[in-house]
Amino acid sequence: MKTTLKHLTTTAVFAAIATPALAQDIVIGLPNWPSGSATAHVLKVAIETNLGLEVELQNGTNPIFFEGMDSGSVHVHPEVWLPNQQNLHDTFVTEKGSVVMNPNSGTAFQGMCVDTATASAHGIEAIEDLTNPEVAALFDTDGDGLGELWGGATGWAATSIERIRAKSYGYDQTFELQELDDTVAFGNLANAISAGKPWAGFCYTPHYIFSLHDMTVLKEPEHDPAQWNITQPNESPNWLEISSAPVAWDVANFHIHYAKILEQNHPNVAKLLNNASFDVDTVSGFTYALSVEKMDPMDFASKWVLEHEDEVLGWLTN
Repeated sequence: MKTTLKHLTTTAVFAAIATPALAQDIVIGLPNWPSGSATAHVLKVAIETNLGLEVELQNGTNPIFFEGMDSGSVHVHPEVWLPNQQNLHDTFVTEKGSVVMNPNSGTAFQGMCVDTATASAHGIEAIEDLTNPEVAALFDTDGDGLGELWGGATGWAATSIERIRAKSYGYDQTFELQELDDTVAFGNLANAISAGKPWAGFCYTPHYIFSLHDMTVLKEPEHDPAQWNITQPNESPNWLEISSAPVAWDVANFHIHYAKILEQNHPNVAKLLNNASFDVDTVSGFTYALSVEKMDPMDFASKWVLEHEDEVLGWLTN
């Protein structure tokens, strides 16, 4: 199997010599969360190593990546969360047909967490407890009378949904939802736990924090699609007022999405992207390597692709 991969790689290199690849043949979106970033780097290395193409990683947000895949300026979104980006998926995959979804998915959880030491000491068990001013006071770090909790990063669909959920449950009256980069937010969590101070915020898997810290997921009413009425900011200026979600998140799935034009311009890349598959444990390992072990993303991706040669070959040949 390794000989076959070596042969395939050599063939791709000769092809690249015969027809020199232009810089930035493929552009992969680089999300601002650990698992998405890691997956982007792995795909970059897999494509460059085996297909002899130049791959650029481009920072951006979910709408920018989808609009780019539609126009051809971006070719890949490495990790689309559904239902979080359902509106973008519906527009560009279902309606316009300019973007393709990889059928393989990983299953994810999303919710609200409190560090277990604080939850146990103060009897914080359910999300409704956040509406209690005495509970909120525990998380008030600036003395303004409101607790602070992390509501997600700027540009995430989940961040808007968490604001909707806070309004729906009523803890928007007792807490300020902070928008911070994922790395900053979970750095704050680590510092709070080290200092014996409370922390509350949005939490999700796959993520390394559950390997490092003892966290309590707050209980909520089960997900009910009939009560999950979400409008995103790009859909209406009154998105917050007209939305409501007083129930738990549904089970989420994450998929690779790619520009359909790749099927014509770079069919081998399209095949790789359509076959690639990462389960939750694998992606959790990605986040741990980058965020906890502090591995350089390219070094990590190169090591992972080398150690999973047979798997990557399967993406190219199946």
